[in-house]
Amino acid sequence: MFKSRAIAWSVWMTASIFYAYQYIIRVMPNIMLDDIMNQFHIDAAVFGQFSGVYYIGYSLMHLPIGIMLDRYGPKNVMSGCILLTVVGLLPILFAEHWVYPLVGRLLIGIGSSAAILGTFKIIRMAFTEKHFTRMLTFSVTIGLIGAIYGGAPVSYMCKTLGYKAVIEIFAMIGLALAVVTYIIVPKMESVSQGSVISNVKLVLTNRKVIAICLLAALMLGPLEGFADVWGAEFLKQVYGYDATVASYLPSMIFMGMCFGAPVLSLVAEKTGRYVAVIAGAGLVMFITFAALVAKMLTVSTMTISFVCVGVCCAYQILAIYKASTYVPEHAAGLTTAVANMIIMIFGWVFHTVIGCVINAYGGTKVASAFVYGIGVIPATLAVGVIGFLLIARTDQKIE
Repeated sequence: MFKSRAIAWSVWMTASIFYAYQYIIRVMPNIMLDDIMNQFHIDAAVFGQFSGVYYIGYSLMHLPIGIMLDRYGPKNVMSGCILLTVVGLLPILFAEHWVYPLVGRLLIGIGSSAAILGTFKIIRMAFTEKHFTRMLTFSVTIGLIGAIYGGAPVSYMCKTLGYKAVIEIFAMIGLALAVVTYIIVPKMESVSQGSVISNVKLVLTNRKVIAICLLAALMLGPLEGFADVWGAEFLKQVYGYDATVASYLPSMIFMGMCFGAPVLSLVAEKTGRYVAVIAGAGLVMFITFAALVAKMLTVSTMTISFVCVGVCCAYQILAIYKASTYVPEHAAGLTTAVANMIIMIFGWVFHTVIGCVINAYGGTKVASAFVYGIGVIPATLAVGVIGFLLIARTDQKIE
């Protein structure tokens, strides 16, 4: 616990702002797609790799950064990781060869992984256990506001100032945030966590945990595959919307997720059917994206549908919680890190697969290519929903 409530709230707010900042950086390629492709002369498949490599760094560093947070504390780890995200932005400004932005995107993913894990750590240290879910919901809401402002407002800034100027602005913001984090977050003593290797083995050999994580990962497409990168260009090519509308509409998914976390959590808590609620959320997303690729939606119906999809995207929180119930209490924290790692690495899978499919069917200037590319999302949602329904049925029999 911190020495005063004011310090606790200040540290929590700093961590939450970092969470919002990394969300803005994450969705930036969605806005700058054409600019980046033209600058480095790349096609959709290569751009998909660029967008998706973020999730490789983000996911694979979950365990190392989680261990470092326990050993060295959030002060040093979070400050250093914020600086990594700033360094990762610089190649787009100065590099001539494509490999450097690719490495930069990987660094951004590595640095961003400390945002959510650092927030977990700080909430547990600053507040009581009974307030953990409430404070995490607030942090997620702040973070998703960052995702929303990674949409239309950043698109407007790119048009007004130029995309390189926008990157420079966010690099300066990142530097300032790193300094503030280092000053505000107090130094904390390390805490012994026992045998890390044995706990990791316990989690990774639990088939129920792995099944929940993989099925949840298959339902990640609406948030990470569509809203993060491919959504705006899909709406421009397939529906013929202008850049402002096409950038604004996917941000409604993030807007919906702001409300989805407490709504889905409340429904699951009241009914006690966590897996069934997850399956229901997946079904809503499947119906929406099946209608989307069938060109059945208008601007108004799309706005409402995307908000509902955003609410359903909060299924991730329920899935991570459910996975943690399948292990002993001492391994619950590690299970949440492993679950988030497995789920988020599928962001790379979705970006890569969608990019390759689009490229295979004619590239980013062909509307039908985007229909096939985004069509991957309802297909994987269907598999995820069926899987969770089977798990729900099994859990019900056990009960």
